[in-house]
Amino acid sequence: MVLALRLFKLPLLIVKIVKALKTGDKQMKNERFTGKIALVTGAGRGMGRAIALTLANQGAAVLVNDVNQAAADETAREIVANGGRALAWVADVSRYDQVQAMVNACLAEFGTLDILVNNAGILGNTRPIEEIPVEEWDILFGINVRGMFNCIKAVLPIMKAKRYGKIVNVSSSAGRSTSTFGGAHYTTSKAAVLGLTRHTAREAAPFNINVNATAPGSMDTEMVRERATPEHIERERQNIPLRRLGVAQDQANLVAFLCSDESSYIAGATVDINGADLLL
Repeated sequence: MVLALRLFKLPLLIVKIVKALKTGDKQMKNERFTGKIALVTGAGRGMGRAIALTLANQGAAVLVNDVNQAAADETAREIVANGGRALAWVADVSRYDQVQAMVNACLAEFGTLDILVNNAGILGNTRPIEEIPVEEWDILFGINVRGMFNCIKAVLPIMKAKRYGKIVNVSSSAGRSTSTFGGAHYTTSKAAVLGLTRHTAREAAPFNINVNATAPGSMDTEMVRERATPEHIERERQNIPLRRLGVAQDQANLVAFLCSDESSYIAGATVDINGADLLL
């Protein structure tokens, strides 16, 4: 009889243990960035939005940057609705004065800054090199390269003073090879991001600042769908060994890892995320 009671209680005990483990895992996940302040550029939609929401879900307070006020507000509202802290801020990252004002607002609101995710970028039209307008080249480089430089320049003094920081620059497989959805200006700008990442990493490492880049391959985002036909996207999907395009959350999960202390010995790296489409 005693043995039967013990056997009856065993499944209940297992259920309790599983629930406890799940609860502990959830608490650990939510506390990953507790006390950390993050600035995510281009966070109104796509990968930037997913990154901001993921960091906030894991405990970070987030300054949500975008050039679109409504989009930034929507991301910030969702973070707050989920119990997090967020500040929406409109700034053109190609303008250093606007970037500095944004960083000052972050300090005024949250007191410090621990994480910078340089996500803002534009794709540009796919066309032959001789047909790319010089003005379009300059606009694209202004956002994709100078924008990242501006943000790094503005936050490094803060991170150096506290001897801690995480910077993640979003490049592309285009920067490792060539672009399938953009032109030569996009490919070149994303290659420049990798050089900026390596140089910044070497300068910043003595101050306990980790600087890395991600190189997403073909991603199913609003920006891609605005520029490519469904047929083009389907051809790309079929060429990817994993037989799917990446989604925003794939990138967000990788960025969260690079922003965490779990990646404390990774610096100056470019992490590919492309479903085995580009193997270097």
